[in-house]
Amino acid sequence: MSAVVTLGETMALLTPQGRLIAGSAMTVGIGGAESNVAIGLARLGVDATWVSRVGDDDLGRAVVREIRAEGVRVLAGTDPDAPTGMMLKEFRGGRPHRVRYYRAGSAASRLAPAHVDAVADEIAAARVLHLTGITPALGTGPRAAVVRAVEIAREAGVLVSLDVNHRRTLWSDAEARAVLADLVATCDLVLAGPEEAALVLGLDPGPVDAEWGADLAARLAKLGPATAVVKLGPLGAVAVADGAPVHAPTRAVEVVDAVGAGDAFVAGYLAELVEGRPAEAALALGNAAGGAVCLVPGDWEGLPTRAELAALQADPITDVVR
Repeated sequence: MSAVVTLGETMALLTPQGRLIAGSAMTVGIGGAESNVAIGLARLGVDATWVSRVGDDDLGRAVVREIRAEGVRVLAGTDPDAPTGMMLKEFRGGRPHRVRYYRAGSAASRLAPAHVDAVADEIAAARVLHLTGITPALGTGPRAAVVRAVEIAREAGVLVSLDVNHRRTLWSDAEARAVLADLVATCDLVLAGPEEAALVLGLDPGPVDAEWGADLAARLAKLGPATAVVKLGPLGAVAVADGAPVHAPTRAVEVVDAVGAGDAFVAGYLAELVEGRPAEAALALGNAAGGAVCLVPGDWEGLPTRAELAALQADPITDVVR
């Protein structure tokens, strides 16, 4: 049994080498918020399980193989009638510009409560069930699966964590607000960016600063969670835990690819949480992990180990060891 169980879709990730034209070469990888968190936790020394569905195809087998190779326990059933989802990362000026998703009708979009019931013992034995706002956006089945997972966790006394992770390409702000606000109210820990927090709360976006972040976190906590965290990117993050605000600044990094930084933050935060450490320590590790991912191309490839984080925090090494 794992300390943290995650639930959600992971897709094949296609990355063109330059502009996408006929005959372009592309690398094939994987990416998914929940599996990114699970991999991040595994690299930080925390046992993690990823629950999902994949298609009976080479892409699905690649997804399972890659995640399992990272030391994550994989509980992903195979759907013989639906494909594994895909996403395409587009570049502009040599940097990631947009990610397009091809997940309609995918195996994971057919997740249902019955699939969650099949792993109920795994969820009930965990310290944390981690979810995102992406899964309920995939359709009524996945939405019901998330609700069922929360019910199982609640009955077993398992802490429920939610990263809002709003995807406007999957559903409208209005639909998302109603569902996510209800989901936040059932969680113990909620994490969000400032725009996502404002969406859940029905507020207009405000300035991205620590004061606004603390206000948003306090408002989110009033919906039900014992702890609310607002991720502020280069300004660090702020949490309100049991009514007390905590702001943790972060070190500036040269951003190569920011995709996956939020998932890395969550992994760092949860890694300290399951060790019983306070919000200050959880925010600090989350900030450090998120910054490390920004230094490396890819969604999860730059997820750090604790030893790698220690090295990054030290003076930078300029010479190659030979």
